[in-house]
Order: sequence, then C-alpha cells, then structure tokens
Amino acid sequence: MEFKLKPLSPGAVSEALEKAHRYRLLNEPSQAESICLDILSIDPENQPALITLLLAITDQFDSDGKPMRAREVLARLATEYDRAYYSGIISERSARVSMRLGLPGVTFKAYYDFVDAMRCYEKAEALRPAGNDDAILRWNTCARTLMQHNELQPERVERMEAILDD
Repeated sequence: MEFKLKPLSPGAVSEALEKAHRYRLLNEPSQAESICLDILSIDPENQPALITLLLAITDQFDSDGKPMRAREVLARLATEYDRAYYSGIISERSARVSMRLGLPGVTFKAYYDFVDAMRCYEKAEALRPAGNDDAILRWNTCARTLMQHNELQPERVERMEAILDD
C-alpha cells in the first residue's frame, strides 16, 4: 500500500531533530530514522539529520539495518573528519553485532571490523577540530575490547607446501 507522505514544515526542523535524538535514546531507532527522513526530504543537506540518520541505522544493525545503508548516508556527510569518524562508528558497531551473534567465523569478522574502526578513528584524530577527542575515546574503546576478548583474532591462513619427492 502506498501513501503520499506529508511534508514537514521548515520551521519544525529543529524540534523534529530533537525528537529524533530522543527516540534514539528511547531505543526507538526506526522512529528516529523516519523523522530524519522527513527532515532530509525538505533539507537534503542537513548535517545533524544525516548524522542522526546514520546513527539510527547503525542502532538497527542487529535487526533489519544494513551497513550498506549507513555507508550511503556516510557519503553525504560534508567534512572529511565526519566521514572518517562515522566510518569508524559503522565498523565498530558492526563488530559489536558480530560479537553478540556468536556464530562460527564471526570472531574474525569482528576483529577485522574493530581494526578497520581503529584505522578510521586514527584518520579522524588527525583531522579533528581542536579540543575534540571523540576519535581518541572511540579508538581506546576498540583497543580495550580487543585486549579483553582474546577470541578476537585475525584469521590464520595455514600454508600448505607441496612435498616434493627426490
């Protein structure tokens, strides 16, 4: 069934963004996502709405959210710092979902996602505005997780060498 969505009034954007933040805090990421989409329908470049949308999508990774959707939003962020920092958030949250799932082989995926997140945070750290240590805090969180969970290791690829008969 299709409905024609009703547009948000431009003067309501600020209050709508506050509601989106509140819905994220209430663990209602799909509600926050919907509000952000309404904001972006009238203000497609609204950076706070794009960031909140990206975070709402990552909040849903273990249900119906997909990292690809978050990466599409990531590409719309205006600054290189934001793209690096939120790329790290996507990888870190993907790693944490892998850890929760506990399926065979996910420990390797979680490890590589954490390492990717740390690489992104290092890039963001180099680009950060003065006084903004968010990337450092996130990097340290990933490092502590890897140090506390010895099961998170890179995949070992054993090489088979041919035995030659003389």
